[in-house]
Amino acid sequence: MLPLHDNVPTRSFPLVTVGLIVTNFVVWFWELSGGRFERHVVDYSYYPCSVTDSCLHGAGHLQYWESAFTSLFMHASWAHILGNMLFLWIFGNNVEDAMGHLRFIVFYLCAGLAAAALQTFITLHQSSDACASVPNLGASGAIAGVLGAYIVLLPWAKVLTLFGIFPIYVPAIFFLGFWFVLQAVEGNLQLHHPTAGGGTAVFAHIGGMVFGALAVRAFVVRKPLRPTF
Repeated sequence: MLPLHDNVPTRSFPLVTVGLIVTNFVVWFWELSGGRFERHVVDYSYYPCSVTDSCLHGAGHLQYWESAFTSLFMHASWAHILGNMLFLWIFGNNVEDAMGHLRFIVFYLCAGLAAAALQTFITLHQSSDACASVPNLGASGAIAGVLGAYIVLLPWAKVLTLFGIFPIYVPAIFFLGFWFVLQAVEGNLQLHHPTAGGGTAVFAHIGGMVFGALAVRAFVVRKPLRPTF
């Protein structure tokens, strides 16, 4: 299930959305540079254990409040960054249009921190110190906040979605609602089996999206434009 674009125009160029995408790619190419990918991941990712100073094996080189920001711009693979940036491009421009540039960047960063906070709480209370010492990285928590804002602002916008080889338009409330349900199901699985999920921080997705849905009204300054059809 791959989103391709939506049917909602914007009033102005999404400067912050594009800037975030560019920044993420610049950081990604820096991660790959000099054959030091693993070192960069270790040094600049976020570790839940850093909050309680319980990290194992030298994890958590930065203070938790520093790495909570640096990790927002780092990714683990090409699929990771391309998927995140696609979602940010499709849904971020309309949320930015409703909030304005400055409010949107503040909202985006706050969503990322809210995502990290929930993931940290769950990890520290449900998992071992070894699990809490696994690096967390990626923009998906902040982008989940954008998705939460979008579903409140434009629930009936249509998202052109690729199902296999078949593109069809799906209302945003169904597309994003289904995405959230998948995160909740996987999160429930991880609560009972902490090693499940292949390392995906699904509670960061849940925390980011819930924050976005609850906080969006505090950030918007105008209604987004109506869908074109």
